[in-house]
Amino acid sequence: MARTFDYEAQPVIRDGEPADLRVLRGGRTWTLWGRRGGAAELALLESLPDGLPVLLGTGLGLALEALLGRGGPVAVVDREAPLLEASGVRRRFGGDPRVLWLDDPDPAAVLRALDRWRTEHGGRALVPLVVPLWRRLAPDYYGGLLATLRPAPEGDFWSRARRPRFRNAVPRVLVLRRPYFLTGEIASALDALELPWRALEVGMDPTVRPGFVEDLLTTVVEFQPDFALTVNHFGLDREGKVAGLLERLGLPLASWFVDNPRLILSRYAGLNRPGTVLFTWDEAGVEPLRADGYPEVHYLPLATDPARFRPDAGPIPEAWRADVSFVGNSMRRAVDDCLAALARFPELVENHERLAREFGAWRGSAAAVFLAEAAPEAWRRHQALPDEESRLAFESLLTWEATRQYRLECVRGLLPFDPLVAGDEGWRAALGPGTWRWHSSLDYARDLPRFYAAAQINFNCTSRQMKGAVNQRVFDVPACGGFLLTDAGPQLERLFDPGSESAVYHGPEEVEDAARRWLADPLGRAGLARRARARVLAEHTYAHRLRRLVEIMRQTVAGPGEGGLRASDLAGTAGFCDRKKGSTLPAPQEKE
Repeated sequence: MARTFDYEAQPVIRDGEPADLRVLRGGRTWTLWGRRGGAAELALLESLPDGLPVLLGTGLGLALEALLGRGGPVAVVDREAPLLEASGVRRRFGGDPRVLWLDDPDPAAVLRALDRWRTEHGGRALVPLVVPLWRRLAPDYYGGLLATLRPAPEGDFWSRARRPRFRNAVPRVLVLRRPYFLTGEIASALDALELPWRALEVGMDPTVRPGFVEDLLTTVVEFQPDFALTVNHFGLDREGKVAGLLERLGLPLASWFVDNPRLILSRYAGLNRPGTVLFTWDEAGVEPLRADGYPEVHYLPLATDPARFRPDAGPIPEAWRADVSFVGNSMRRAVDDCLAALARFPELVENHERLAREFGAWRGSAAAVFLAEAAPEAWRRHQALPDEESRLAFESLLTWEATRQYRLECVRGLLPFDPLVAGDEGWRAALGPGTWRWHSSLDYARDLPRFYAAAQINFNCTSRQMKGAVNQRVFDVPACGGFLLTDAGPQLERLFDPGSESAVYHGPEEVEDAARRWLADPLGRAGLARRARARVLAEHTYAHRLRRLVEIMRQTVAGPGEGGLRASDLAGTAGFCDRKKGSTLPAPQEKE
């Protein structure tokens, strides 16, 4: 796709020749050199060290002309077509064999080309010269290249960036951060483990923010992390450019998926690179990811932050007290958004409720596999959709509609107990009038630690996007000292002793009887809640999860027994415990 430019460029003509360049952008006017004119451009060459010059931007072409006057060769990185047209530099020097012209939008591709060019010319050092206006127009591109190429007394950039990882006793972690419920928990866990870490904000847009690449390169050299950590691939672009840059930097990446990886990874390209390690909260997602070509995939369930979710989290409003409560989304808005995205395909969505019901009862969590195996006609229409975005929208529609149906049927089983339902407005229409109570959506960090302590029974029903996974509520409620009634599953049984540490139902038809039984047994509830909390504090905090993640990254990158990291190097935490197979790491001693 051709690049579009958000500015116009005009030459400033004096004596029939371009004497400066003018840029019009967003109602503002910038000039290339202003009053200093060409002298400012030639000043770039003052005290030029020996090496192979790399011009980041061409300006008026005066610096390029002077460098060629010294014999060349010269590399030029310039993808600003309006400025090249206004200056005429490419027309004047485009045929000169001493000039290497580069305009690839991928900085990693530019760097590879410069590496080859450098080898062809005896391996001499690259000397970057940036034209300020070019850097101002595209700071992420030209600024990032400058930070990468700029020489330093202690050696060239890549030798400093590509240092051996996990050679210190305690590893250093670079967190690619975007506002999300898990980012605060990760920060607290890293602090609890006493691990050095630094956050690099990635921004909220689908693409990384301006200046991200330059900041990444600078941070890698200054902080010298052993690996980068992200959630749901935040900070990775769809074209795979950041993934390629991480590979070139020799910086391993740990990406922890706490949502359906299929709905995320299918949007990206070029991600299966050496050093990439995936973690997923759903054990059933491990093998499909490996089958997709990711060799390093590990199960890492969710957990809790016991400093936030605790019995004494604060005063509880009387309006929150209830025999039975449920907090969650009705999924009405998510379904409607998918239907709107698929409005061009009415024949595809006309039977979506029936298909979603069948998918909800199906054994797996991948809507695409369900369609291929159990709904051939819908699969044919799915495959005929014009783009991947539409196909993902249809898979999401089935997933969210199945979740809506399942969640609604389960919550209806609570109606005899006048439950308190906290969530979106969709619940009002879904449940209709009655003696149940509705509360608007609650803040995860501020409200839920107190809300979970206000009910005799906290109810949980798992999203159909990961049918067997154990969601956040399973750990947060016990950490608060609350009692949880949740849907049964094999992954839950691996984390908590059934019957002793977890109370379950096996389908919507069992919800009412299970709630009635536990409401009638306050001593049983108290004992189970106490044992569940002890299990959470012993094995299921985010410090446990991060300790396990770091150990896997060390083994993957440095190999078993290498890299200097020992269990004793981290604050006393363990990995999650498999209740059937036993704990794989020593259990810590943590205070409640």
